[in-house]
Amino acid sequence: MAISSIAAIREAIGVIESRIGAVRAPLGMILGSGLGGLADQIENPRSLSYSAIPHLPSSSVAGHAGKLVCGTWQGSEVVVLSGRVHCYEGHPLDRVVLPVQLLAGLGVHTVLVTNAAGAVNADYKPGDLMVLSDHINMQAKSPLIGKNDARLGPRFPDMTEAYAKELRELTLRLAAERGLRVHEGIYAAVLGPSYETPAEVRMLQILGADAVGMSTVPEVIAARHMGMRVLGLSCLTNMAAGLSGGTLHHDEVKEVAGAATEGMIGLIAATVRAMPTCEVRESFRAHFEAQLMA
Repeated sequence: MAISSIAAIREAIGVIESRIGAVRAPLGMILGSGLGGLADQIENPRSLSYSAIPHLPSSSVAGHAGKLVCGTWQGSEVVVLSGRVHCYEGHPLDRVVLPVQLLAGLGVHTVLVTNAAGAVNADYKPGDLMVLSDHINMQAKSPLIGKNDARLGPRFPDMTEAYAKELRELTLRLAAERGLRVHEGIYAAVLGPSYETPAEVRMLQILGADAVGMSTVPEVIAARHMGMRVLGLSCLTNMAAGLSGGTLHHDEVKEVAGAATEGMIGLIAATVRAMPTCEVRESFRAHFEAQLMA
């Protein structure tokens, strides 16, 4: 019988805090392909490999370090998940989203998710950044399927504003001030692991997508279910199939993501510094502490 999410979160928190001490942070980050360098900037870091945290799956994808890091960054206490797992690796969705649920259990109020994505909008260019305004779930899956645990969130969570408007506007303003080429657009999540066909890319264009990737959406659904604010950022590493005349390789994704890292980290840093102050979700944190003591 599979362990419930609440029990998995409870056990994971217990192990984390027994290994690296108490964690209290209002801000969490999930770093995608090639963007793990931000974790190296955390001050007074305390880290733990995913493999040491019960129920947390480890990524098999190059460019995903697979470690939890907490500390201080840009004047804020943060918990960083350096690397993520994906549905296409064979993990069940409840384990794919367990890391973001764990952030809520650690008191996180606002979560910033990053990813590498292919540009579906022909006006975009590799190396550009995109603030996610909305998403289209093409994975035919939701992490909320099954019996709802009301201790985590409501049966039917609202997704009208999956990505917080005030955080999107703040990030776009700061990008303009820094002279960065940053778009605001819609992210389509497909299952993968094969890249999309040109016909599928044309379909996504018709549906209104501006970028496509294989992650993020399950995490955002789970985060909103638990009441967290979300800011999403994509590094556009390549033109989607059929838009450039070439073939697609993951090495290209990592290379372009690496080249764009400095600008993206700079923008995230500016956003965190300017972000309206948010407090640790003590009520949610207390809820999990009560579960730990049960």
